[in-house]
Amino acid sequence: MSLNRMEEVHRRHRNAEDGGGLERRERQHKEGKLSARERIELLVDEGTFEELDKLVRHRCRDFGMDEQVIDGDGFITGYGYVHGRMVYVFAQDFTVFGGSLSESNAQKICKLMDLAMKNGAPLIGLNDSGGARIQEGVLSLGGYADIFLRNTLASGVVPQISAIMGPCAGGAVYSPAITDFVFMVDQTSYMFVTGPEVIKTVTHEDVTKEELGGGMTHNEKSGVAHFLASDDAACLRQIRRLLSFLPQNNVDDAPRRSSSDSPERMEAALDTIVPPESNQPYDMKEVIQLIADDGDFFEVHEHFARNIVVGFARLDGRSIGIVANQPTFLAGCLDINTSTKAARFVRFCDAFNIPILTFEDVPGFLPGTEQEFGGIIRHGAKLLYAYAEATVPKITVITRKAYGGAYCVMGSKHLRTDLNLAWPTAEIAVMGAEGAVNILYRRDDPESRQQRIEEYKDRFASPFSAAERGFIDDVIEPRYTRPKLIRAFRMLENKTDTMPRKKHGNIPL
Repeated sequence: MSLNRMEEVHRRHRNAEDGGGLERRERQHKEGKLSARERIELLVDEGTFEELDKLVRHRCRDFGMDEQVIDGDGFITGYGYVHGRMVYVFAQDFTVFGGSLSESNAQKICKLMDLAMKNGAPLIGLNDSGGARIQEGVLSLGGYADIFLRNTLASGVVPQISAIMGPCAGGAVYSPAITDFVFMVDQTSYMFVTGPEVIKTVTHEDVTKEELGGGMTHNEKSGVAHFLASDDAACLRQIRRLLSFLPQNNVDDAPRRSSSDSPERMEAALDTIVPPESNQPYDMKEVIQLIADDGDFFEVHEHFARNIVVGFARLDGRSIGIVANQPTFLAGCLDINTSTKAARFVRFCDAFNIPILTFEDVPGFLPGTEQEFGGIIRHGAKLLYAYAEATVPKITVITRKAYGGAYCVMGSKHLRTDLNLAWPTAEIAVMGAEGAVNILYRRDDPESRQQRIEEYKDRFASPFSAAERGFIDDVIEPRYTRPKLIRAFRMLENKTDTMPRKKHGNIPL
């Protein structure tokens, strides 16, 4: 091989690694952002990243683009390992044409997505892009559509994770929206379909980029994003932590790791964690932490729809997904946002063989015209559908209230839940005792109604009526919850359940 050819190899590799140059990388650093290559280095295990298509160039010759050619074309694609397991990664380099999508780098991403599907490994996108490359017109738009198709085909086959680490606007937001989890960085990332300038022109609203599509906006208000990080490094650490709970693909089982936390550990604090007055709140996250291995709970959608809690934990070293009503917010009522939040999480767990544990304390669906006009019936049905459809091991623990339709929705026995447990504090009824008596005995005097309320509580608003019918498999002392759950999930390890043969169901979107 000629020396000149080797020198050309080295030159092109240096050109690709230099991206938009030192000055633009320093500008990224001043804005609190890492470069694309620095991000990949922090994400994957040290020294494991192998780059693909490093020497790809754009083919645009319009608008002076033939004089602006950089190897790699602003996107870094390849594979590496996280916790010793393979992942596929692409990162947009904002220093090269603002990270804009071209026909060429769209093909790079599509190639990577095809490899992830063929080899059954997670796909991670580190997004920092101004959107479609204007100079390429429809070729760039077609590239986005090619990516959207593969996002859809890969959904439920391999985990897909998007990190928004800079701008993400216009059509660029739809690929992350299809993926399973979206991470954002506070103050340096944003997502929106139309920017502040367009909004001001069309609707005359004044809004900043941060207010319109910043990290907290999408974590707290829209629910588009699932995680919020303080900076790039924290975001990448969060992704690594999430991956530790996930299987590689939809054929693998949920991952396991050794745990020093005894499977027989009991927690006396659980016996008194539920207040004696049924209208008093308590923090369901404390319940989860007392039961999970080493108290470790990785919450998803922490800032959105806080009256329900979802996330990952481990029991006896095995990953599980947890869905729990949160009495400290809106008394744990189900509403539009909690229904869609929990339904999406349940469906993810089911797609990737992660057992589902539900902690239930729900007084019902949130009343009001805003909820009814917003379609609470349709949105609540999403959660019902998700639980009924799920075939993974499912266990529900009723800690206190399980009222009305919300009882049915939250992983009831009637939705093919494998094991349903209740604490002695459980109240399972059509509605609260006072409300029921006021309907049934509204003509009685106050003293008589009070007596009826006590009778209703004893007869219906307890776990024993449901247990007598077999809708509850056992009423247990709270302190034994952890060992009971671990034994139950062991029992369900080889569970097989099926759905009727069909193309797909029609979830009430």
